[in-house]
Amino acid sequence: MTIQVTSSAFKHDAPIPKKHAYSGEGENVSPPIAWSGVPSGAKELALLCDDPDAPRDEPWVHWVVYKIATSAKGLPEASAGGALVGKNDFGKPGWGGPMPPKGHGTHHYHFKVWALDQPLSLKAGATKKELLAAIAGHVLAEGELVGTYERK
Repeated sequence: MTIQVTSSAFKHDAPIPKKHAYSGEGENVSPPIAWSGVPSGAKELALLCDDPDAPRDEPWVHWVVYKIATSAKGLPEASAGGALVGKNDFGKPGWGGPMPPKGHGTHHYHFKVWALDQPLSLKAGATKKELLAAIAGHVLAEGELVGTYERK
Protein backbone atom coordinates (compact mmCIF):
# COMPACT_ATOMS: atom_id res chain seq x y z
CA MET A 1 0.00 0.00 0.00
CA THR A 2 1.09 3.54 -0.67
CA ILE A 3 0.56 6.57 1.54
CA GLN A 4 0.25 9.87 -0.35
CA VAL A 5 2.61 12.43 1.24
CA THR A 6 2.27 16.14 0.43
CA SER A 7 3.16 19.59 1.72
CA SER A 8 1.41 22.92 1.29
CA ALA A 9 4.89 24.54 1.35
CA PHE A 10 6.35 22.75 -1.70
CA LYS A 11 5.46 20.27 -4.41
CA HIS A 12 7.14 16.90 -5.03
CA ASP A 13 10.65 17.39 -6.51
CA ALA A 14 10.36 21.17 -6.08
CA PRO A 15 12.34 23.58 -3.87
CA ILE A 16 11.69 23.74 -0.13
CA PRO A 17 11.19 27.40 0.87
CA LYS A 18 14.19 29.09 2.49
CA LYS A 19 12.10 29.66 5.64
CA HIS A 20 12.52 25.94 6.44
CA ALA A 21 16.33 25.95 6.04
CA TYR A 22 18.66 25.57 9.00
CA SER A 23 19.42 28.51 11.32
CA GLY A 24 21.59 31.13 9.66
CA GLU A 25 20.12 30.27 6.25
CA GLY A 26 16.45 30.25 7.23
CA GLU A 27 14.17 30.08 10.27
CA ASN A 28 14.72 26.33 10.85
CA VAL A 29 11.02 25.54 11.15
CA SER A 30 9.76 22.22 9.84
CA PRO A 31 7.50 22.38 6.79
CA PRO A 32 3.89 21.25 7.08
CA ILE A 33 3.60 17.63 5.97
CA ALA A 34 0.27 15.95 5.20
CA TRP A 35 -0.65 12.39 4.25
CA SER A 36 -3.59 10.25 3.23
CA GLY A 37 -4.17 6.58 2.53
CA VAL A 38 -3.17 5.20 5.93
CA PRO A 39 -4.53 1.63 6.14
CA SER A 40 -7.23 0.95 8.73
CA GLY A 41 -5.09 -1.64 10.53
CA ALA A 42 -2.29 0.82 11.31
CA LYS A 43 -1.47 1.32 14.99
CA GLU A 44 1.06 4.14 14.68
CA LEU A 45 2.91 6.29 12.12
CA ALA A 46 6.55 7.32 11.82
CA LEU A 47 8.32 9.90 9.68
CA LEU A 48 11.93 10.40 8.62
CA CYS A 49 13.55 13.13 6.52
CA ASP A 50 17.08 12.64 5.23
CA ASP A 51 19.37 13.93 2.48
CA PRO A 52 21.23 11.28 0.49
CA ASP A 53 23.12 13.99 -1.45
CA ALA A 54 25.13 15.00 1.63
CA PRO A 55 28.89 14.67 1.01
CA ARG A 56 29.36 11.67 3.32
CA ASP A 57 28.77 7.91 3.34
CA GLU A 58 25.32 8.01 4.98
CA PRO A 59 22.40 10.35 4.21
CA TRP A 60 22.22 13.38 6.52
CA VAL A 61 19.28 12.99 8.94
CA HIS A 62 17.10 16.10 9.26
CA TRP A 63 14.04 14.81 11.14
CA VAL A 64 13.00 11.68 13.04
CA VAL A 65 9.39 11.62 14.29
CA TYR A 66 7.50 8.62 15.66
CA LYS A 67 4.59 7.57 17.85
CA ILE A 68 2.37 9.65 15.54
CA ALA A 69 -1.31 8.90 16.07
CA THR A 70 -3.02 7.17 13.14
CA SER A 71 -5.80 9.76 13.38
CA ALA A 72 -3.29 12.50 12.43
CA LYS A 73 -3.59 13.75 8.87
CA GLY A 74 -0.13 15.33 9.01
CA LEU A 75 2.21 17.51 11.01
CA PRO A 76 1.71 21.28 11.10
CA GLU A 77 4.50 23.72 10.31
CA ALA A 78 7.08 24.04 13.10
CA SER A 79 5.61 21.11 15.05
CA ALA A 80 5.83 17.36 15.54
CA GLY A 81 2.13 17.40 16.43
CA GLY A 82 2.61 15.91 19.89
CA ALA A 83 4.59 12.92 18.61
CA LEU A 84 8.04 11.96 19.88
CA VAL A 85 11.09 13.34 18.11
CA GLY A 86 14.45 11.75 17.62
CA LYS A 87 17.91 13.18 17.18
CA ASN A 88 18.96 14.68 13.85
CA ASP A 89 22.51 14.79 12.51
CA PHE A 90 22.95 18.33 13.84
CA GLY A 91 23.00 16.54 17.22
CA LYS A 92 19.67 18.01 18.33
CA PRO A 93 16.12 16.71 18.76
CA GLY A 94 13.51 17.72 16.21
CA TRP A 95 13.80 19.39 12.82
CA GLY A 96 17.13 20.47 11.39
CA GLY A 97 16.49 22.19 8.08
CA PRO A 98 18.39 22.09 4.80
CA MET A 99 21.91 23.54 4.86
CA PRO A 100 23.93 21.85 2.10
CA PRO A 101 27.44 23.14 1.42
CA LYS A 102 27.44 26.25 -0.78
CA GLY A 103 28.00 25.37 -4.42
CA HIS A 104 27.35 21.64 -3.82
CA GLY A 105 24.37 21.61 -6.16
CA THR A 106 20.78 20.63 -5.54
CA HIS A 107 20.13 18.32 -2.60
CA HIS A 108 17.06 16.11 -2.30
CA TYR A 109 15.21 15.82 1.02
CA HIS A 110 13.21 12.60 1.35
CA PHE A 111 10.23 12.82 3.71
CA LYS A 112 9.21 9.18 4.32
CA VAL A 113 6.06 8.21 6.21
CA TRP A 114 5.37 4.68 7.43
CA ALA A 115 2.16 3.12 8.78
CA LEU A 116 3.03 0.45 11.35
CA ASP A 117 1.19 -2.65 12.54
CA GLN A 118 2.19 -2.08 16.17
CA PRO A 119 3.16 0.81 18.44
CA LEU A 120 6.88 1.44 18.86
CA SER A 121 8.55 1.18 22.25
CA LEU A 122 11.14 3.86 21.44
CA LYS A 123 11.65 6.72 23.87
CA ALA A 124 12.24 10.34 22.83
CA GLY A 125 15.64 11.00 21.23
CA ALA A 126 15.94 7.88 19.06
CA THR A 127 18.25 7.95 16.06
CA LYS A 128 17.41 7.05 12.46
CA LYS A 129 19.19 3.73 12.93
CA GLU A 130 17.10 2.93 16.03
CA LEU A 131 13.88 3.93 14.27
CA LEU A 132 14.62 1.80 11.21
CA ALA A 133 15.47 -1.19 13.41
CA ALA A 134 12.22 -0.75 15.36
CA ILE A 135 9.98 -0.54 12.27
CA ALA A 136 11.61 -3.47 10.44
CA GLY A 137 8.95 -6.09 9.70
CA HIS A 138 6.12 -3.83 10.90
CA VAL A 139 5.44 -1.58 7.89
CA LEU A 140 1.90 -1.85 6.49
CA ALA A 141 2.24 1.04 4.03
CA GLU A 142 4.66 3.82 3.20
CA GLY A 143 4.93 6.98 1.15
CA GLU A 144 7.48 9.61 0.26
CA LEU A 145 7.66 13.29 -0.66
CA VAL A 146 10.91 14.73 -2.02
CA GLY A 147 11.81 18.40 -1.73
CA THR A 148 14.94 20.08 -3.04
CA TYR A 149 17.28 22.78 -1.72
CA GLU A 150 20.41 24.45 -3.05
CA ARG A 151 22.77 27.06 -1.61
CA LYS A 152 24.61 29.01 -4.29
